Amino acid sequence: MIHESIGQIGHGLVIISFVTALLATFAYYKTSQTDALNTEWRQTARTLFFIHFAAVIGVAYSLFHIIYNHYFEYHYAFTHASLALPLQFMISCFWEGQEGSFLLWIFWQALLGLLLMIRNPTWEGPVMTVFALVQTFLTSMIIGVIIPVIDLKIGSSPFLLLREAQPDLPVWSMQPNFIPKDGRGLNPLLQNYWMVIHPPTLFLGFAMTLIPFAYLIAGLWKNKLTEWIKPALPWALACGGILGIGILMGAYWAYETLNFGGYWNWDPVENASLVPWLILIGAIHTMVAYRNSSAALKTSIILVISAFILVLYSTFLNRSGVLGNASVHSFTDLGLSGQLLVYMLTFLVGAIAFAWYRWKDLPKDEKEIGVYSKEFWIFVGASILGLSAFQLTFTTSIPVYNTIAEAFGLVSNLALPADQAEHYSKIQIWIFVAVAILSAVGQYVWWGKIKESTKWKPLLNAVLIASLLTVLFVNLGKIYTASYIVLLWSSLFSTIANGTILWFLIKQKFSLSGGAMAHVGLAIMLIGVLFSSGYSKVVSLNRSGFAISNKVEEFTKDNNKENKENLPLWLGQGAQMQDYLVTYKGRKIAIRGKSGYYNKKDFEIIEGDFHAVALRDVTQDGESIAKKGDTLTVEPENNYYELEFKNAEGKVVSLYPRWQVNPKMGTAISPDVKHAWGHDIYTYVSLDPRLAAEAGEEKQWSQTINSKVSIGDTLFLNDFVAVLKDVSRVTNVEGVSLSETDAAVQANFLVLGKNFQQFDLKPTFIIKDGMVAMPAFESEETGIKIKFTAIDPKTQQFSFAVNTTQQDLIIIKALEKPYINLVWVGSILMFIGLFVATFRRTEKNIA
Repeated sequence: MIHESIGQIGHGLVIISFVTALLATFAYYKTSQTDALNTEWRQTARTLFFIHFAAVIGVAYSLFHIIYNHYFEYHYAFTHASLALPLQFMISCFWEGQEGSFLLWIFWQALLGLLLMIRNPTWEGPVMTVFALVQTFLTSMIIGVIIPVIDLKIGSSPFLLLREAQPDLPVWSMQPNFIPKDGRGLNPLLQNYWMVIHPPTLFLGFAMTLIPFAYLIAGLWKNKLTEWIKPALPWALACGGILGIGILMGAYWAYETLNFGGYWNWDPVENASLVPWLILIGAIHTMVAYRNSSAALKTSIILVISAFILVLYSTFLNRSGVLGNASVHSFTDLGLSGQLLVYMLTFLVGAIAFAWYRWKDLPKDEKEIGVYSKEFWIFVGASILGLSAFQLTFTTSIPVYNTIAEAFGLVSNLALPADQAEHYSKIQIWIFVAVAILSAVGQYVWWGKIKESTKWKPLLNAVLIASLLTVLFVNLGKIYTASYIVLLWSSLFSTIANGTILWFLIKQKFSLSGGAMAHVGLAIMLIGVLFSSGYSKVVSLNRSGFAISNKVEEFTKDNNKENKENLPLWLGQGAQMQDYLVTYKGRKIAIRGKSGYYNKKDFEIIEGDFHAVALRDVTQDGESIAKKGDTLTVEPENNYYELEFKNAEGKVVSLYPRWQVNPKMGTAISPDVKHAWGHDIYTYVSLDPRLAAEAGEEKQWSQTINSKVSIGDTLFLNDFVAVLKDVSRVTNVEGVSLSETDAAVQANFLVLGKNFQQFDLKPTFIIKDGMVAMPAFESEETGIKIKFTAIDPKTQQFSFAVNTTQQDLIIIKALEKPYINLVWVGSILMFIGLFVATFRRTEKNIA
C-alpha cells in the first residue's frame, strides 16, 4: 500500500511554512514602522511566526516518519534509507539529502527566531523582518512546486513519490503501485556516530551567522549605527564557538572514517565551511573594539555582512553541483542553482545598499591610531584572517570561474591544484605564523601590558623562552624546514605570552579570560598541526621481501614507494612494526546491540539480508552472545580486522580497521587508531585480496596430496613445517554425538611458522554406527585443509589427505601522528574561551 497521506501532509505543511514566513516578513515590516512595542501588527507577526515554527516541526516529523517506517515508495526514503540501518543512522538519513539538510537549517533558524522574540523585544520588528525573509527564501528551497504557464520550478520537495521523481522507469507501466522492498541505504562513509551530531552542529552554526547580520541590517535600517553591536556580539561569539565545533567534528570524522591519513584535506567544501568562520572571528574582534574606533565599526559592518554571505556562497558551492568533480562532499545539482544564486544576490545587494546608504553617517575617528593602540592590532589581525579567507575562496572558486566563462562562450583553462594540501598549506602556514604572533601582541596591548612608556619590554621573556624551546625542539625533533621552525617559534611564543595574560586574568576574574584562553588554544592547536601533519611518518615498512605488486603503477611508482610502505600480514603471523609486534588475528563482524566484535566464521550471513545465523555457541568475556542456530541482526557490509599490537613489555592493544563493501555504493575503507599521549598509530587495511576479488568467489584449493606418516614424522605443507606429535582417542568431537559403541581418534600436528609461531592441526577419524567419517580440519592461519583418512595398526602409520590454498592475507598501512592530541586539546580550549567570552558579554553591565 502506498502511504500517500503522510507525504501530502508534509508537502502541505511546507507550503504553510513558506506562506507564514512570507506573511510574517510583511507583518514584521509593518511592526518596524513604529517604535511602539505592542501593536496589532506585532501580535500578528508573532502568531504567524509561531505557526511557521509549528509547520516546520510538522514537516520534519513527516519526513522522519517516512524514513523511520521505511516507506520506500518515497524517493527520499528509497535514496537514503534501508531496512538494515539502526535508529542513529536513520537520523543521519534525514539530513543526508539536500532537502533534509535545508530542512535542518530551516528548523534551527525558526528556533533561533523564537529565542530572539523572547530575549530582545526592542529589536524584534526589524531583526525579525530579516529573519522571516531569510526563512522565506530557505523554505522555498524545499517547497517543490512548478508555476504553470512559465513552467518554473521552485524548490525540490522531499515528499516526492518514487514514480514522480523517476517517471521514466519501465516498472511503472507494468506495476503502477510498485514499492521497492529495500532502499539504497546511507552512504557508507556517513555511517558513523559523528554524522549524527556533526551536521546539526554545523548547521546551527550556519544559522547563527544570520543573527549578527540581522542586527546589523536592523541597525542600519533604523539608524542605530552603533547600538546593534551590543546585542549582536554575544550571538557572534556563541556562533564562533558552535560553528568551530561543527568544523572540528567534521575534521575528527574525516580522521576516524576516511583513509587519507589526516583530519583536513583542504577539500573545496571543507574550505567553504572554514572561510565564514575565519571572517566571523575577525568580525568578533572588530566588534569588541568598536567603542574606541569608527574604523573598527566600519570593518565590523563589512565582516558581518561577509560572514553571512559566505555561508550562502558555501551553500551555493556545495549544492549547485559546480563542485561535483572537485569534492567528495558536494551534492548533485537538483536544479536549484538559479534559486540559490538569487537567494545569495538578494541579501548581498540588499546589505551593500544599506551599508552604502548609511556609510556617510557612521562616526568618524577623532584620534590617530598608533602601534600602541588596541584598534591597530585588532585591525591588523582581522586583515590577516581576511587574507586567509581570500586565498581559500579564490582558489576554491575556480570551478565557478570556469562555469561563468562557459556561460559566455569562453574556454577557461583554470584547474584546481593537483596537490591541494601543498598549495594551501605553503601560504596558510605563513598567515597563521602572523596570526599566532598578532594574537599575543594584541593581548598585551589590549590589557595595558604594552604601551608607549613600556615599549615592547613586557614581551621579552616570552620571546627568550620561546627561542630557547625552539632551539631545543629543533635539535631533538630534527626540524630543518624553515617555515616549520618559524611556525614552531611563533606558536610557542603565542602560548607563553597568551598564557601569561590568561593567568593574570584568571586571578582578576575568570569571566575576563575568554579571549586569552581562546588564543592559548589556537597556539596549542598550531603546534599539534605542525607535528601531526609535518612530521607524520609511515611505520608499516615492508621488510618481508614480499612485493605487493610488480605491475600496478600505484605500487611501483616513486621507486616502489607503496610496496615499501604497505605491510603484508598473514593470518596468525606477526610482523614487527615500529615498537610493536603486529598480528592479524582474523576477520570480525559487528552484532547490532552488542559491543565488541565477533569471529566472522562463527556466523553464516544470510545473503541479501542483514541477519546471520550462529553456527556454534558464541560467548565473549563470559557472556553468552548467541546459541547455535540463533538469528542475529548484523551489519554484513562491514568487515573488521583484528590487529593485535604487542609492545616489548607484553602489553596488548587490539585495533579493528574496517572495510565496508556496499554493492550499491562501493567500498569505503576506514582506519582505527591506537591513541597514546605522545602520538597516534593510525592504521587501515589498504588491500584485502579476498574482498577485492569478485564477490562470492570461492577459495581455490590445490589438488589433494595423500601422505602416510608415523608419529614424529614431518610434512612440508604450504611453506610450513608440520610434525605429527601424537594420535590419541577422544570422547568429545564438536558437532558429533558419540555413543559407547562409537570411536574417535584425533591426530595432533604441530605446525611451525615464521617468527617461531606455532599452530595446531587436529583432524579427527570417527567411527559412528559402523560408518566412517573423516571431517576436514581447516586452518585459516596456514591455509591448510587436512583429513584423517586411514589408520594402519600393523605399520603404525596414519594416512592424511591435504589441500592447500592462499593463506588469508591483508595489506595494512600505518602512520605515526606525533602530538596530534594537541590539535584536539587546543581546539577545545579555543572554543571554551569563546563560550566564556559569550557568557561575559551577556552580562547586563557589558556593552
